[in-house]
Amino acid sequence: MTPETAETLAARLHPLQRILDLLLPPRCLACGDVVERQGMLCAPCWAAITFVADPLCRCCGLPFAFDPESDADSPGGEGFACGACLAEPPPFQRARAVMRYDDASRPLLLGFKHGDRTEAAPPFAAWMARSGAELLAEAEVIAPVPLHWRRLVARRYNQAALLSRSLAGLGGAPALPDLLLRRRATPSQGRLSRVERQRNVAGAFAVNPRRAAALQGRRLLLIDDVMTTGATVSACARAALKAGASAVDVLVLARALRD
Repeated sequence: MTPETAETLAARLHPLQRILDLLLPPRCLACGDVVERQGMLCAPCWAAITFVADPLCRCCGLPFAFDPESDADSPGGEGFACGACLAEPPPFQRARAVMRYDDASRPLLLGFKHGDRTEAAPPFAAWMARSGAELLAEAEVIAPVPLHWRRLVARRYNQAALLSRSLAGLGGAPALPDLLLRRRATPSQGRLSRVERQRNVAGAFAVNPRRAAALQGRRLLLIDDVMTTGATVSACARAALKAGASAVDVLVLARALRD
């Protein structure tokens, strides 16, 4: 579609969108109050969200409590890594998140993940594209963290796959929703420790043999909704690297952080 055609189509749809908004007023993604446009948060809900911003760990994206570059004794260099990444570098190269997973963002995420709020995927993807602009620009393949087929049947959709498709539309790299497979149904990680999470997902993921050629020598952008300890995305990254990916980056909607 040419830019002229897109603009013409948008102009034609604008009155229809206004009529639709009158019949079905756009609602805040979090609380349901009426907002100006579809896919928005109202002002109070927006203010309650804690967005992840610089300064960050150059690797895992952990926000720092202070800017290391302001420390006169800091060694300098292109960004700083947190202590955990220095002690044990993860298999992925970079990870970035839009917001903190906390009491304010939890209803937003749970509604999307378990409440059939699939209409939130495009606006969420737009937020992710801004937070992970560098990662998206360098990605050659985009793929979601997969669900086991039994969980997919029960839930009816993979929220990470919806995000990956929307992100592919904003970037240039193709989305391959079936690039990775979850070979076994892993128990929920909600109450597990970091070590238990790592054991839980060890060897649980593999690259789909039908998609292996599309990954060879290419940079993968791995998509998920929430990152906690990083055990799941790390297991996926190891599987992708083993199958021939040149590098793996991670982009998530929210990240659980300790105070």
